[in-house]
Amino acid sequence: MSDLIAQAQQLAGELLDSPALVERWAHVQGVGRRAAELSVTVQPAERNLLVAAAWLHDIGYAPGLAATGLHSLDGARYLRQHGYAPQLVGLIAHHTCARFEAAERGLADQLEDYPLDDGPLMDALVTADLTIGPQGQRLDVGERIEEILRRYPSQSPVHRAIQHAAPVLRAHVRRTLARLDRPEP
Repeated sequence: MSDLIAQAQQLAGELLDSPALVERWAHVQGVGRRAAELSVTVQPAERNLLVAAAWLHDIGYAPGLAATGLHSLDGARYLRQHGYAPQLVGLIAHHTCARFEAAERGLADQLEDYPLDDGPLMDALVTADLTIGPQGQRLDVGERIEEILRRYPSQSPVHRAIQHAAPVLRAHVRRTLARLDRPEP
């Protein structure tokens, strides 16, 4: 295991492994494992970055970090303040089409401060996130999108954002699975 992945696992555990965030922590652990499986879809030099991003993608939900209501932005701010690489920070900021939720929350201008990677690396991160459910279980992308929509009421910015982003999210997953030479589930 690389130092970057070990550091990401440790930080995620420190921030998310608590009784209040049991499901979030289970999800993050599952996403970390799934990203390791999907790492073959990115360049070898980016594989550790992908897995580290998977471990860190939801740290913005941690008490003390959650400030804006947009967990991806809150996590990215924390990582930037602590000197993490801009590419990793950008992956956290923009994961799983955060730009849609940022627009819903009036935070799009703040998200623009972070670099957007919209290639195979982001595809794989989105796929890892959208093929793992809240208890760390494997789901297909359709099941995961439906689970998120059920969890958040229709007036929630998260619900509205996922509804609008669904075709883009599915495209991320489709591209990643094509790189694995497997059909979309």
